[in-house]
Amino acid sequence: MPAEQTDEQLLKMALDGDEEAFTALYRRRQGPVFWFALHMSGSPQVAEEVTQEVFLFLLQRGADFDPERGALGAYLFGVARNYVRRAMEKSYTEANTTSSAEEDDSRLVTDFDPVRDIAKSQLSVAVWKAVMSLPEHYREVVVLCDLQEQTYADAAQALGCALGTVRSRLHRAHEMLMKKLKNTAPSLIGFTGNAARCLS
Repeated sequence: MPAEQTDEQLLKMALDGDEEAFTALYRRRQGPVFWFALHMSGSPQVAEEVTQEVFLFLLQRGADFDPERGALGAYLFGVARNYVRRAMEKSYTEANTTSSAEEDDSRLVTDFDPVRDIAKSQLSVAVWKAVMSLPEHYREVVVLCDLQEQTYADAAQALGCALGTVRSRLHRAHEMLMKKLKNTAPSLIGFTGNAARCLS
């Protein structure tokens, strides 16, 4: 049964033409890829597009995946990271730099369920904004390690950097979040970096 197979086994079966295996792999990994793209871009539309692109890429280039270099989940985050960057370069950055604070608020409250859930409380909105305002290389480690609960090793694989770099970036990102949140959400003064609790 596909549910009993590892990611790597499902991928191999899918590349051999097993549609059921690909469906099982998609259902297993689609959510984390989508949430990564959403947290990195702030856009449900971008997240949906990136998720589709990632799995199309997997069908076309899945044979390039080397299990000796790490887990498939981390590999998919790395692919998603590249697609998010492309999408943001095309449209998101320009729109984000010209939007007002009110427009920022409206982007957080949409008809899309995951984003609406995030915006239910002022606290979660403050954390969301703080994470989104981090420079990309710091936001990436927060999303992977705090929100996606990836290990430092898997995050390093996804980002293509050393494990020590992930640790130092995450430490610096937590310091930056603390500073931002002290000004916007004093109740988060005890924030320790586990942003997932505020964004779940």
